[in-house]
Amino acid sequence: MHIIYQGDYMIVKYIVLAFIQGITEPLPISSSGHILLFKSVFNINMPNDLNFEIICNFGSFIAILLLFKKDLLLLIKNFRNKKEHNNTFNYIRNIIISTIPVCITGLLLKDIIENTFNRTWFLAISFLITSISLFIIRNKTGFKEDYQITIKDAIIIGLFQSVTIFPGISRCGTVLVACLLCNLKKDTALKYTFMLYFPVSLASMILGMNDLLNIPNFKAFIAPYFISMIVSGIITYLSYNWLSTWLKRGKIYYFAIYCFILFLFIIIYFR
Repeated sequence: MHIIYQGDYMIVKYIVLAFIQGITEPLPISSSGHILLFKSVFNINMPNDLNFEIICNFGSFIAILLLFKKDLLLLIKNFRNKKEHNNTFNYIRNIIISTIPVCITGLLLKDIIENTFNRTWFLAISFLITSISLFIIRNKTGFKEDYQITIKDAIIIGLFQSVTIFPGISRCGTVLVACLLCNLKKDTALKYTFMLYFPVSLASMILGMNDLLNIPNFKAFIAPYFISMIVSGIITYLSYNWLSTWLKRGKIYYFAIYCFILFLFIIIYFR
């Protein structure tokens, strides 16, 4: 009975965290920050935290891949079309340029940052930074289309994205802010934000696959991991539509208010 209870409890715990991951992954409020906060508040300890993140991230990856399937296929189609080749090539070039900074900082500083800044006090600061950033661009309306993104824009956006290796700093929120500051239209900014998600997420999953495949007693984690992946994917798919709707309606400041409330909560709860 005790073994069954422990197994059931583990699955419930993974489902709850997968739900949090799924709903926060596409939103500009930091999925990693929410999971860290949830585990800190409820004192949850999990074996193989990194592997769980890889599995949930894969579920989110599939969901976002489905959401942007048409855009990705159009990029491939246009790349083969000589008339559209230059625009498509430039767009892909910009994605690569914007991805390089976070890859460099991730490879060089990820372990140091996670060991040094993986604390609730820094999480509070991260939510405050996110809140202020989102509030600043709440009324920002750009004019640039997909293929008007310049190399300078790509570099600026990439530098912004490089700081998202800090725990609690939302990758989606930070990149979205950078895109809007570079005068991208809201739809263009949202699309570019998630186009940058693919290489970063894919690289993280590849780097973590070795640890995932070599965890002891892997069979015990198959069920909770699989369920977590499904839950994370479904909720991510639904959550993205929420972000898209609020951004188009100029309600991005709702997320700024929410992050500020989280900042106050952490300061009061962990004082």
